[in-house]
Amino acid sequence: MMLSFFDQFMSPTYMGVPLIALAITLPWILYPAPTSRWINNRLLTLQGWFINRLNQQIFLPINQGGHKWAILLTSLMIFLITLNILGLLPYTFTPTTQLSLNMAFAVPLWLATVIIGMRNQPTAALGHLLPEGTPTPLIPVLIIIETISLFIRPLALGVRLTANLTAGHLLIQLIATAAFVLLPMMPTVAILTATVLFLLTLLEVAVAMIQAYVFVLLLSLYLQGNV
Repeated sequence: MMLSFFDQFMSPTYMGVPLIALAITLPWILYPAPTSRWINNRLLTLQGWFINRLNQQIFLPINQGGHKWAILLTSLMIFLITLNILGLLPYTFTPTTQLSLNMAFAVPLWLATVIIGMRNQPTAALGHLLPEGTPTPLIPVLIIIETISLFIRPLALGVRLTANLTAGHLLIQLIATAAFVLLPMMPTVAILTATVLFLLTLLEVAVAMIQAYVFVLLLSLYLQGNV
């Protein structure tokens, strides 16, 4: 029984071919394509409003040099939100529950922010490893601690997204199993459990969006300290 709970996180295969590539590619088909008309439909208008609000929230504290990342980070956030929400549908697979995929997003983008900081302002980038006013005996220790915390950032990004989505999926499956088992024996308790399951599903939709936003927001904060 415990093994079956974790089967949902296994990458599906068809004739020995992993379908995670299809699960990653398919969401792009769902996005409305831009039009050359002067007046857009409601869906395109809502999409444009959402993207504009997102850019204002993330890139307002960043200087002009960091605005070059707007397209990349906005596309990443919309992509993560789509993957997370589609993974809540029945008989679907959530690629963002795979730590390897999340690390593949986190490590290159974090490394790019570090390289930009070392190229544009190496003194300030290295100065982050040693806070101002540090006592002389503590300098070697603090440099080691700050260096470790710097390299832990991409791991924290990937683990945070993976852990939150995995925990939500497991909790939904546990409560759904409990409601199914209790239905023949205690229908009233089963109905209450199903109500809790519905509310938890709504919460997981919010978590799916929030976690994608936090992922991109932290990347923008790393970028802000290096541009």
